[in-house]
Amino acid sequence: MNIDLSTLSRNELVVLQEDVSKALADAEARDRQAALDAARAAASEFGFSLDEISGNSRRRGGRPNGSLSPPRYANPADQEQTWTGKGRKPNWFTEALSRGINPSEMEL
Repeated sequence: MNIDLSTLSRNELVVLQEDVSKALADAEARDRQAALDAARAAASEFGFSLDEISGNSRRRGGRPNGSLSPPRYANPADQEQTWTGKGRKPNWFTEALSRGINPSEMEL
């Protein structure tokens, strides 16, 4: 499709520009929907929903994303800093251990 833009009037060019902008927005929306449909289909092949994979929903087994475990340890210097005992040790916990504090002394 070749359009000789030099033959169009200013008003025709403005209308064409608006039409192209609208067509680009429509094409982007179609591509976005196609990508979303493909991602859902790919996730479905493995038995997941797209929300489960992206972290926008509840995990299998009904647990929501994030920790539901109550805090098990508290920073002796700042009781607002807590840790469940799962995952990577926070810096304050590691520093307390290096100062000789027993983990049982930090338990809640």
